[in-house]
Amino acid sequence: MVLAGEVSSVGEGVTSFRPGNPVFGFDPFGFGCYAEVKCMNAAGLLAPKPVHLSFEEAAAIPYGGMLALHFLRQGGIGPGQKVLVYGASGAVGTAAVQLACHFGARVTGVCSSANLEMVQGLGAETVIDYTKEDFLARGDSYDLILDAVPVAHRTRSIRDTDGLVRAGRYVSVTEGRPKLQVQDLVLLGELAEAGRLRPVIDRTFTLDEIVEAHRYVDTGRKKGNVVLGVAGNWGGLSGSNP
Repeated sequence: MVLAGEVSSVGEGVTSFRPGNPVFGFDPFGFGCYAEVKCMNAAGLLAPKPVHLSFEEAAAIPYGGMLALHFLRQGGIGPGQKVLVYGASGAVGTAAVQLACHFGARVTGVCSSANLEMVQGLGAETVIDYTKEDFLARGDSYDLILDAVPVAHRTRSIRDTDGLVRAGRYVSVTEGRPKLQVQDLVLLGELAEAGRLRPVIDRTFTLDEIVEAHRYVDTGRKKGNVVLGVAGNWGGLSGSNP
């Protein structure tokens, strides 16, 4: 669903892009990004690639970044809030931690032991190892809990929790249909260009290694994103995990 590459040709009447333009994008319904050539609507989720990012880095932004941005907004993200990101080391989680910090929130990230340092490096004020501690048992309250763990890797439900302040919000990446807008993709590119959003890449694979790539993602142990190289351009396998 996600890609980064160069425009090879444009349709008649297209003025927003020219051949040779480096771009990155997200096609959540058309798929087809595991290919040397991908046809996309010029008015779709396609934007100029951040200048100082590689294609590999750019491909790791749209999925986690756009979903994190949508769900944080759905939860009413704002400055001074206490926000907990459950599954803070996945594609959505790593983006959510950084974006919540960008919006002025105080972030707590929940992840495994191996990822504590990484999540803290992304801006989390507090990190909790879910393999050793139940964050709900702390008795802390949050204005917003973002559950970034997909169904495939879910071991518990945290919807019914006492961890919210009065009028606080719980949002989950497994619920609802995100509204994705090209303006948000442009914003993510600008934040990445300014160093406010760092794409997290665990491993890269070639197209010939696609089976191995998917098997690795399916373990639920990846950090951030896995990126796939296709004929010199890059597409992403961007599922999320705790």
